Amino acid sequence: MVGSGWSGIELHLIRGAVDLRKGRGMSMAGADHVVGADREGRPSPIDVHVGSRIRLRRTLLGMSQERLGEALGLTFQQVQKYERGANRVGASRLFDLSRVLDVPISFFFDDMPDSLTTSFGVPSNRRPTSLSEGADTFADDALNRRETLELVRAYYRITEPAVRKRVFELIKSMGPADT
Repeated sequence: MVGSGWSGIELHLIRGAVDLRKGRGMSMAGADHVVGADREGRPSPIDVHVGSRIRLRRTLLGMSQERLGEALGLTFQQVQKYERGANRVGASRLFDLSRVLDVPISFFFDDMPDSLTTSFGVPSNRRPTSLSEGADTFADDALNRRETLELVRAYYRITEPAVRKRVFELIKSMGPADT
């Protein structure tokens, strides 16, 4: 599937979902890199990352878990499990999520820590770069805070473009100068 636009991680997850649907377990070759819950029942770090990206996008849209569940034909409890990484998101569900949340499938894998991508055979120098790559930890944490989400929502509720621009300029002037 070279040139298909799918990353190695996406293909690995899709193959795993297909194998599980067909009743086959994952190959034990490279068992130290098994995708999914570890032996102690904890969710896979990749599943947790994908779930956090689902939650991030849902909250940026101001959408409740219940509303997302309705759009997908799920209960809000199932959405919660996806967001925590407790339930793995299969390929078809990932496709549905990308359509409902209006993002490309790759969005769910953006900003994945290098430690996860290199663990699963995708060298970081072959990974597509994202806009936030190279940002410090503070910036990454700030983007995932509820305060940031509320600020963005409030900003976009300002209907007058000129007022919104003035608010933007005011906030920029209050921070340190860009270098």
